[in-house]
Amino acid sequence: QVQLVESGGGLVQPGGSLRLACAAEGRNFNHYAIGWFRQAPGKEREFVAAVSWSGGLTNYADSMKGRFTISRDNSKNTVYLQMNEPLPEDTGVFYCAAEYLVSDYVLHGRPDEYHYWGQGTQVTVSS
Repeated sequence: QVQLVESGGGLVQPGGSLRLACAAEGRNFNHYAIGWFRQAPGKEREFVAAVSWSGGLTNYADSMKGRFTISRDNSKNTVYLQMNEPLPEDTGVFYCAAEYLVSDYVLHGRPDEYHYWGQGTQVTVSS
């Protein structure tokens, strides 16, 4: 069991940058893979990026490649999503999610693979 708390959302202009943070509290932190998802109004929750808890492996949605970077700081039990050059279509609620794994590997974009979710943080990309 882990508790996830997202932060860092807000209003950002296209071409700007924003860094989201997902802080995890619980036991066996290094047994949880972490993913970021976004959900726009009226749309399904979409995969953004994922990282193995060790930080050694990452996975990105194609539309995020080169713009977003997922990273982690083990000392702070925190996973970050650096958003560079966000687009208006990136607007939505961004969630971090965790899944306990018996071995350390990166997950691949399916929301149903994650059983623990944060409350989400709103990101609005607008001029």
